[in-house]
Amino acid sequence: MKHRARTLLGISLMTALLVQADGRPMNVLMIAIDDLNDWVGFLGGHPQTQTPNMDRLAAQGMVFENASCSSVACNPSRSALMSGIPPYASGLYSNGQVMRENPVLMDAVMIPRYFSNNGYTSLARGKIFHHAGLDPQSWDILSDQKKDPLTVPKEQLTDMTPYQDIKIDNGLSFVQKPRIAWKSTPTPKELTQDYQNAMWAAQWLTDSAEHETPKPFFLACGIFRPHLPWTVPAEYYARFDLDSIKLPPINPDDYSDIKGGAASEYGEAVEKGLREEIVWAYLANIAYADDCVGVILDALEKSPYKDNTIVVLWSDHGWHVGEKLRYKKSTLWEETARMPFIVKVPGLEPGRSIRPVNLIDLYPTLIDLAGLPKKNDLHGRSFVPVLKNPDVEWDHPAITSSSSGHSLRTERWRYISKKNGDELYDHDNDPNEWTNLATNPEYQNVIQELRKHLPASMN
Repeated sequence: MKHRARTLLGISLMTALLVQADGRPMNVLMIAIDDLNDWVGFLGGHPQTQTPNMDRLAAQGMVFENASCSSVACNPSRSALMSGIPPYASGLYSNGQVMRENPVLMDAVMIPRYFSNNGYTSLARGKIFHHAGLDPQSWDILSDQKKDPLTVPKEQLTDMTPYQDIKIDNGLSFVQKPRIAWKSTPTPKELTQDYQNAMWAAQWLTDSAEHETPKPFFLACGIFRPHLPWTVPAEYYARFDLDSIKLPPINPDDYSDIKGGAASEYGEAVEKGLREEIVWAYLANIAYADDCVGVILDALEKSPYKDNTIVVLWSDHGWHVGEKLRYKKSTLWEETARMPFIVKVPGLEPGRSIRPVNLIDLYPTLIDLAGLPKKNDLHGRSFVPVLKNPDVEWDHPAITSSSSGHSLRTERWRYISKKNGDELYDHDNDPNEWTNLATNPEYQNVIQELRKHLPASMN
């Protein structure tokens, strides 16, 4: 009886899912990348970055140039994206909190489970959720990247666990051997975990004839790099000349109009002459992540699903690589609140949009694109109108939250409300956010208008 009910459910859903001209339902391919800022070719964040595969996807889909995360650390950002519930509603703000122990999130139906409940097969490998286990209740098929290598015994896989003499959770924190946070390894890329994750997704896409799972599918693959530690095969470090590395724009007086100062790790990097090495390492790890993305995209192009699969690529947040005089995430400025975000939808024209969207909006958007029933408890809003017309009127600023305050981003402004003082930046004239206008009387009306967009509990 249970099997029959599921079968009937699948049949009843087919009408809603038939959005392709040839009668096939839309699949979803999600690629999640950890700690990636705008240092990708299609966003122009660094002139020396090498991301041809992500750039290829960007040319095929909609690039959201002004996309924001819901929070600026892995756990709260991913929990918000996958649940549709932002940190200011759940109270989950840190990596140390356990998502399923949170009273608001303990029974939340995550995106893949909602798709499974509506006729999809959901499957994943790599880091999608933050904590170990990847929330098994959300997936029909969950591959363990440590226990299930595809082509080699697990004992031959590169050990990419953190080193003991350096704190690397939210940023660099030098202890004894600062260079240990980044190094090359002679291990071939095929034997590294992220590359194995990518090959797993590629194999699933191309070996479709062997699948016994029902279609359509929701397939997610997590790429851990460029998260620390920056240990990748030597070929990626060799792609960049350390002697010609370019540093990002730095303002030594960045903190003259805000409270605080340069982070300790920045001072140590300057003192030890490591700024170029840090940029070098981050670029090498981005190039490695891009190659992993390329494995998946190449497989999709060769698969029977290339014309009826929505592709979503996102990072959970950005990362400071010297900007704002720090090397870390967890701030509310542009470098960490913004991240790459691409959505490719078969049948929709590619393009670029500066409309502010948030990762919290992905859940309702995917529901709309797949033609699934509405889920009324989601906090985000579908940005399908922007996918159809990147210049559509869109008066919906994006909110990014942390335990210290909240940041609101429009096309022109970033407004930060924190316990130790407000900040306001005009991106038309100050893209690096070096001049805080919050104390300038001429801009008080701007702040008051922006505050209207914050939830009532945040005003």
